[in-house]
Amino acid sequence: MKKLIILSLAFLMVFAALSSCRGRAKIEEVTPPPPPEVEEQPKVEPVEKIEEPVTVKEPELTEEEIFMSKTLEEINLEAPLQMIHFDYDKYFIRDDAKPVLEANAEWLKKYDAVVILIEGHCDERGTEEYNLALGEKRAKSTLDYLASLGISAERIKTISYGKSLPLDPGHNEISWQKNRRAQFLIIRK
Repeated sequence: MKKLIILSLAFLMVFAALSSCRGRAKIEEVTPPPPPEVEEQPKVEPVEKIEEPVTVKEPELTEEEIFMSKTLEEINLEAPLQMIHFDYDKYFIRDDAKPVLEANAEWLKKYDAVVILIEGHCDERGTEEYNLALGEKRAKSTLDYLASLGISAERIKTISYGKSLPLDPGHNEISWQKNRRAQFLIIRK
């Protein structure tokens, strides 16, 4: 039995030795190929300056085109027409309001399709009926003055708010002076 074990071991050793020889590959040294030959670059002639591309400039909009592109709300927020003020219990145009109305008339001549609303306002003193009538007289005297400056009365509407829409909610002379006014609203362009 000892012989059989020794023989088996010998056989295994020979088999292992043969197996390991078979698995070894012959390694050959590989030399890399030579680098490609570099060709001499041709000489580049300087290029003449290339003209800048012509840019097409967007045409600038005229003042009237800009105006027409805005909504009535945007225009009224800009307040191109300035309000005027009145003395207590009066509806005649004061001297300090005349240059304001002249500037408003010039603007209205420039935009001759514009239709405006003149709002007549009063301070809180007096009855509602009295102040509605006074506000209407203020709006009408403002319309008449603009008409005297060449603005067609057909382009002007009037309304009285009396004391219902104060500009300043205070209860003193400073507030009342602010509230006695004719205010302009553009209603069509």
